[in-house]
Amino acid sequence: MTSGTTGTTGTTGTTGIYAPRPGAAPLPRMIGAQAALETKMLLRNGEQLLLTVVIPTLLLVLFSSVDIVDTGAGEAVDFLTPGVLALAVMSTAFTGQAIATGFERRYGVLKRLASSPLPRWGLMTAKTLAVLVTEVLQIVLLTVIAFALGWSPHGNPFAVLLLLVLGTAAFSGLGLLMAGTLKAEATLGAANLVFLLLLVGGGVIVPLDKFPAGAQDVLGLLPISALSDGLRDVLQHGAGMPWGNLGILGVWAVVGLAAAGKFFRWE
Repeated sequence: MTSGTTGTTGTTGTTGIYAPRPGAAPLPRMIGAQAALETKMLLRNGEQLLLTVVIPTLLLVLFSSVDIVDTGAGEAVDFLTPGVLALAVMSTAFTGQAIATGFERRYGVLKRLASSPLPRWGLMTAKTLAVLVTEVLQIVLLTVIAFALGWSPHGNPFAVLLLLVLGTAAFSGLGLLMAGTLKAEATLGAANLVFLLLLVGGGVIVPLDKFPAGAQDVLGLLPISALSDGLRDVLQHGAGMPWGNLGILGVWAVVGLAAAGKFFRWE
């Protein structure tokens, strides 16, 4: 006979000491698990790898090895590496995230996740963490390749870190805004088109001073231009804190994230 006071199915109906306690996992654990899943999905996607790894690497190696574009005085790799690092941030935080999130929204994945114990802001935090992890891997790979090509960086590492963080925030906000307001197919086309346009006109490969004076003023206000020029000022020219470029990125980050938070549709 059992007394029902300590067992899992006693006659008094009390919950036993070995029964699992129902309820959601702690919030940090949920965010961490979702971030790990998001990172695996990013790294397993062939199209994402093309955008985030293959294209930046090929551009860095090709234009550093072959004299195609006039990058001014000094080694071409010293000009190109900061721009390619900026391109890597854009490809992950904007293009890749916009496309992946857009199709998750179309297939109802976001709707189902929004009904889980993980809050919506927690899901966005997990996506941001996945972007940051992917970017770290990108930057390490591109840095190793750049050093192999003869890159000689200068400047303040804290300024570089601040530029990368603000650039990530700016592109993440814009990517989520696009994914949350357009249809998945429209997001796919628009994100890739913006990627190509900013690759050409954002100071990544072609210096902005090669464009007409009027166009330079406009192009210089783009987030990719602010990020690539800021990284170039620090890493190539050894400049201090690039406050102007940081300010532009800060404005884009605030506007993009605020707009994404207001207009993002989960269905």
